[in-house]
Amino acid sequence: MTPSTSEDVEVFAGWFNSLLANVESVIKGKRDEVAMALVCVFAEGHLLLEDVPGTGKTVLAKSIANSIEGTWSRVQFTPDLLPSDVTGGLVFNQNDGAFELHKGPVFSNVVLADEINRASPKTQAALLEVMEERHVTIGTATHDVPRPFVVIATQNPVEQAGTYRLPEAQLDRFLMRTSLGYPDEASEIAVLKSSASGASAESLSAVIQTDGVHKMIDVASRLYLDDQIQAYIVRLVTATRNMPELRLGVSTRGAIALMRAARSLAASQGREYVNADDVKMVAPAVMAHRMLLTPDSELKRVDPLDLARQVLDSVETPSAVRAS
Repeated sequence: MTPSTSEDVEVFAGWFNSLLANVESVIKGKRDEVAMALVCVFAEGHLLLEDVPGTGKTVLAKSIANSIEGTWSRVQFTPDLLPSDVTGGLVFNQNDGAFELHKGPVFSNVVLADEINRASPKTQAALLEVMEERHVTIGTATHDVPRPFVVIATQNPVEQAGTYRLPEAQLDRFLMRTSLGYPDEASEIAVLKSSASGASAESLSAVIQTDGVHKMIDVASRLYLDDQIQAYIVRLVTATRNMPELRLGVSTRGAIALMRAARSLAASQGREYVNADDVKMVAPAVMAHRMLLTPDSELKRVDPLDLARQVLDSVETPSAVRAS
């Protein structure tokens, strides 16, 4: 595999900044959070947005979807939602006397899974195969979903009535979990002015075509990654597996996710190689939701994000590594 060149990443950074500016026209005062969400998209990973109601989770998801020229769909997860409502199924056609495939909303480039923790575990599990394998098995046949394929899910961590906690296997399939939080005063005023003028996620125009998204994903996946950086990533995830506060540390899938996210971040900065700072920047969003607390730690309200930062402080950082 030929490593990405400086020209490749220069083009990547240009498109990335255009997308960032487009989404920022709706999401005010959250540049770093929006950039991290786009890093996840171009690592071809799935994004979990977890925050209190009214902070713009769904607006961010819709803004990203509308900024990418491709197909997108939204699924409002509810307790009575069935797996076939997500994946589709076989419907009998009486005229032809045969079963026909009716594709569900997962057959889109971007799938917005709103309030994903309100659906039953059975329905949540319907996403497991497609999130990992990028295809859906219906009956005896397997059907590929369009590429790129990204699931952007939202959930409210405060109100737990009528919700179902996401299982470990589901959480592990999200490359990143992030949140927006409340904006500062100036940004919130800008939100009010923007809303009053009619600006919305629905009004955004696409700034890049699907072919361009494919090329950006390819550029990020070919960024130079030195052996020292790979070893650093492995040391980070290994350290989480020995923490007394955790009953489960970061998986090997998590290590791969950390590598992919670091490559995407480096490309967004116009750099053709990954350094340790890239890994440190994405590590909390990639690792924290994969770090499952012991019951005692949950009672003490230990924050996995704090544990992720503790790991970053304790593991020796390699020196900066440039592409050879």
